[in-house]
Amino acid sequence: MIRLFSILLLVSFSSACLAETYEIVQEDDGLTVHYDGKLLTRYLIKSGAKPILYPLLGPDGLPMTRRYPIESVGESERDDHPHHRSVWFTHGNVNGTDFWLEKEGVGGQIIHEKFEKVTDGETAQIVSLNRWETPQGKVLCRDRRTITFGHDEGRQYFDFDVTVTAGDEPVTFGDTKEGAFGIRVPGTMKVDAKKGGTIVNDSGQKDKDAWGKKSAWVDYYGPVKDKTVGITIMNHPSSYGYPTHWHVRTYGLFAANPFGIHDFVGKNVKSGDHTIEPGKTMNLRYRVLLHEGTTEDADIDAAFARYEKVKK
Repeated sequence: MIRLFSILLLVSFSSACLAETYEIVQEDDGLTVHYDGKLLTRYLIKSGAKPILYPLLGPDGLPMTRRYPIESVGESERDDHPHHRSVWFTHGNVNGTDFWLEKEGVGGQIIHEKFEKVTDGETAQIVSLNRWETPQGKVLCRDRRTITFGHDEGRQYFDFDVTVTAGDEPVTFGDTKEGAFGIRVPGTMKVDAKKGGTIVNDSGQKDKDAWGKKSAWVDYYGPVKDKTVGITIMNHPSSYGYPTHWHVRTYGLFAANPFGIHDFVGKNVKSGDHTIEPGKTMNLRYRVLLHEGTTEDADIDAAFARYEKVKK
């Protein structure tokens, strides 16, 4: 009896350990990421004009991004800005081509080429290769994006590290506010819903005062269903343009953008244009932390202190 109990206990313990791991499954339209047997996110290789993550589920399986335009409009959402697709990386001026807006025949396309690496287990990682094409089919640059899933004191995060490589010609990421690493928060979380949504940066600036400012991190928290939850985007010190400016809006847009200097600061400053010479690279690094409660509850200062020590 003791031996049987020991075997059952061992099987139970092994199953519990196995359950609390990541599993990535390949689908026709991308990858599905599960943690502890539950959906965490999906990497869609094409939504509109680019790859995205949707849905993104946080504490208690709550949705952490807007439904529209991938699905029907959700609570307190508006059917505006259809290019704001959950979680994405693009830019509004790359050698004069707009990859941010989705204008038929005018905007560029970021085209998934392949998954270079997909691993799961105690942590998970997706490495994808993508090319940036003009409407005429000219390839301006390529990117290699690495998304690494893990935990920070029991809370889910993913690191989004992207390396952009120029081809045979220089590539300039132009000075515009329309960029670059973006999230659109749920309708009930946005400040304008007036349900408790709040934007906070590392200097304590809030809501509209946080727009365009430089900061190592910004937290956007508010209610989703009956729970207060938040999304923090952190900018790693090794990232180009650190600490980045933030194109973060009270209507729900939440984007890190190191390029839009004239919009954020004023015209009488040096341009935010950044040129990558042929064959050279630009590296951008961010961590997205999904948490319960307010910025203070989640102790985001301490979470950033842990993140900034992460080596590439």
